[in-house]
Amino acid sequence: MDVMIICGSKNDLGIVEATEELLNELGVSYSSETCSAHRNPAQLDAILRTTKAKVIIAIAGLSAALPGVCASLTTKPVIGVPVDVQLSGLDALLSMMQMPSGVPVATVGINNGRNAALLAAEMLAMHDKDLEHRLQDYRNRMKKK
Repeated sequence: MDVMIICGSKNDLGIVEATEELLNELGVSYSSETCSAHRNPAQLDAILRTTKAKVIIAIAGLSAALPGVCASLTTKPVIGVPVDVQLSGLDALLSMMQMPSGVPVATVGINNGRNAALLAAEMLAMHDKDLEHRLQDYRNRMKKK
């Protein structure tokens, strides 16, 4: 498995599905979990300790602690997807973007799981020429649209 998608709530499953859709289109293997950083920190720690994924996508709204907690528990790259739950998603966006030095979270736009999938694929493509070609094909199809 290349990517682990973790969302903080079942309310985020629409964004998870959009993320999975693009990873499927690009032929990137993934798994998905729902786990709250606040309600189930021990379960989150176990997920991150045992995953073989190379990149983590963490989807969360409100205080959006999930991506930061993930980043604090692993040295794998973490991509945060802020969710529009309140304040037009700005609370979640700012929470992800204002991580302390030494605990980075790459952050994409509000509700933009597709960009998280693309960023994860680009990271993986640095060591996978076939995936790099699939990404280029995807971009060429975007140009034609």
